[in-house]
Amino acid sequence: MKIIDCFLYFDEDMLLDIRLNILNKYVSRFVICEATFNHKGGSKKLNFDINKFSKFKDKIIYLPLENSPENLSEVKSSDTLEEKNSKILDNALIRENSQRNFLTNGLKKISDEELILVGDLDEIPNLNNFEYKKKITIFKQKMFFYKLNLIYPEFSWTGSKICKKKHLISPQWLRNIKTKKYPLWRFDTLFSLKKYHNIEIIKDGGWHFTNIKSPENIDHKMKNFLHHLEYENSGMKIDDIKKSISEKKIIYDYFADKKADKINNGGKLQQINFKELPDYIVNNKDKFKEWID
Repeated sequence: MKIIDCFLYFDEDMLLDIRLNILNKYVSRFVICEATFNHKGGSKKLNFDINKFSKFKDKIIYLPLENSPENLSEVKSSDTLEEKNSKILDNALIRENSQRNFLTNGLKKISDEELILVGDLDEIPNLNNFEYKKKITIFKQKMFFYKLNLIYPEFSWTGSKICKKKHLISPQWLRNIKTKKYPLWRFDTLFSLKKYHNIEIIKDGGWHFTNIKSPENIDHKMKNFLHHLEYENSGMKIDDIKKSISEKKIIYDYFADKKADKINNGGKLQQINFKELPDYIVNNKDKFKEWID
């Protein structure tokens, strides 16, 4: 059964190289969407260069998105601070969601029986021995920060999800599905677009390599991604990021209450046995030595 790998791209060439090489033997097409705007609304140049990934050019469907969504809220000077923040966050969500849903433009010639994998670029599923059994499969992934071998052991990430094209409502729909298998007697699943009982959760589901960047590039990402407002309001600076990296402490608290400060309050990282990483990384240690602790 063919797998179509769909994800968004910003500027992460090193991780893209890792993703393409790890998944190449499992995937028949890579659908990549890059926007000419960031989640904050600012313009950005298109960074993707097919010449850097010529090995995969026959598999890659590249979708540049040039038009910003039209259903954005106007942030007015007369708005209260709470109203402004709410609109800014909603607009960021709309931009991100519209970019993800634009991936469907690369699926027009894909058959209904083919599998559609949706996730972020840095969420790499473990497809070794994968068998599609349920309507929806969710990959529970190990979390890595700053370096390819620094793991955050207290938290598992569930970003990558897969289903048949005939079941796909939209890429964002698949992204939003809750990581829980609900019992058949839960009648609310009949009307929900987030709760399902016919799902499988793969425990050894891969690797989430987040913020494998320099402090300067982490700062750039944080100022432009979905939760940029949280980062800006935190007052965190590049020197704070450098301090967190040196202390092997993540910059985001995944267990914090929604109203609590999440930035610069994260847990400690641990070094993982290098051989537990994907073979492509293990076999190219010199290539990635800058990103190994």
